[in-house]
Amino acid sequence: MARIEVPMPQMGESIAEGTVSKWLKKVGEAVQRDEPILEISTDKVDAEIPAPSSGTLVEIVVSEGATVEVGTVVAYIDSDGGPPATNGKPAAEAAPAESKPAEESSPREPTPSMPLPPPASPPPAAPSPAAAPASSAPAPAGAGVQAPDSAEERMRTRSTPVVRRIAEEHGIDISAIPGTGHAGRVTKNDILGFIESGKEPTRPGQTAVGTAPAPSAAPSSPAVVTSAPGTATPAPAAAPSELWERFYGEVRHPEFPIRSADRVEAMDKIRRLTAEHMVVAKRIAPHVHSFIEIDFTAIDRIRSANRQRWEEQGARVSYTAFVAWAASRLLREFPMVNSTVSGNNVIYRGNVNLGMAVDLNPGLIVPVIKDADELGLVGIARKLVDLAERARSRQLNPDEIQGATFSITNPGVLGTLVGMPVIPKGTSAILGTGAIEKQVVVVQDPATGDDAMAIRKRALFSLGYDHRIVDGADAARFLARLKEVLDAFPEDA
Repeated sequence: MARIEVPMPQMGESIAEGTVSKWLKKVGEAVQRDEPILEISTDKVDAEIPAPSSGTLVEIVVSEGATVEVGTVVAYIDSDGGPPATNGKPAAEAAPAESKPAEESSPREPTPSMPLPPPASPPPAAPSPAAAPASSAPAPAGAGVQAPDSAEERMRTRSTPVVRRIAEEHGIDISAIPGTGHAGRVTKNDILGFIESGKEPTRPGQTAVGTAPAPSAAPSSPAVVTSAPGTATPAPAAAPSELWERFYGEVRHPEFPIRSADRVEAMDKIRRLTAEHMVVAKRIAPHVHSFIEIDFTAIDRIRSANRQRWEEQGARVSYTAFVAWAASRLLREFPMVNSTVSGNNVIYRGNVNLGMAVDLNPGLIVPVIKDADELGLVGIARKLVDLAERARSRQLNPDEIQGATFSITNPGVLGTLVGMPVIPKGTSAILGTGAIEKQVVVVQDPATGDDAMAIRKRALFSLGYDHRIVDGADAARFLARLKEVLDAFPEDA
């Protein structure tokens, strides 16, 4: 039979692992090509993974709740529709072995019919610390000390980017922290609590400075650190407000009193991931915002003149489509606005991929228009409508929400005059568009040069940019060119 591997997919440039949230198909069930067979969860997105081929799901390698690296095989599909696997092998191969008489089969360890009694406890150590080593038998090699490349330690080290960044900033070895997450993974709360406790990081099997050696334990048991007689009491843990200030730059107690009229609800997946990404993005990039006012009078005239023709083409061309078209053209002129910082390097993106924020009410998702600078105005308008509709119905593909090089968010559609959005990680700028409203402004008569009062449709735009790579003058020039294009929008766009 032809066994097809189903690997853990690459869900983003910075994603190295994923968690199997739910299997949508069972072993033995038929699947069709591109039919969802499981749900996975990463730091950035939850997604359904389609079958790479039609056939029968013959083996599930990774169970629900397990986290594995990208590329790890999570299941097998038999494209010929063969029977499910048995003990990791196809049933056709496993059946002959099971049908052999007992005397012909290879010798195996007898299976006890009743639970084995627990191993006898080691004799207690002698009262005298000095005599204890001499009276106790030497521990087998490796007892109480976990191998650096053990599965448990690898799982501890496979933490979220937020945890790894915090550990790097504070010089902490993640494998030294007891994890409370799945399979011992170190969560954000684990590492924050560890830092708050003021403990010195120690690797499993080691003892902290100023403490007596831990008693021998089985390899699977955690190392126990006990204070030696006469050692000083550990320093008191940092106050919660100090910890909060250390990470977020402001004094605020992380826990608030809950009153009788309050309602407490756990964050859903989208809200939890959004919160983590916003904190990381805000902490990494020094945010600066610049503002400009755009006149939409010419665009409004173009929309009115072409609305019927566009509708006949099946397109709804919104104001946002005009903004996206103009921004996609200007990003080629201003490559620093379409770039990102990587260590001491600057990556100037070769594609113009616009991330367009979509309100899910509640929640937010940012689908991406790939190579937007190669699309016309109507093409961008169609993409906007399609992505927004499928985002709200949870039908986006994983590759449609990653790879953005520049983002646009439109709080103005809800009446907001202007916003100061957070720059998504991996980009250097984001454009916020405010509400388009009629205003009385002073205009100049082109014939006489006299000033006059006129009613114009105008909106405030904000550009949030990473000040490590985009200077204020760069942002000002970008906004000035954007205003120039939108104020006198070309009729043939």
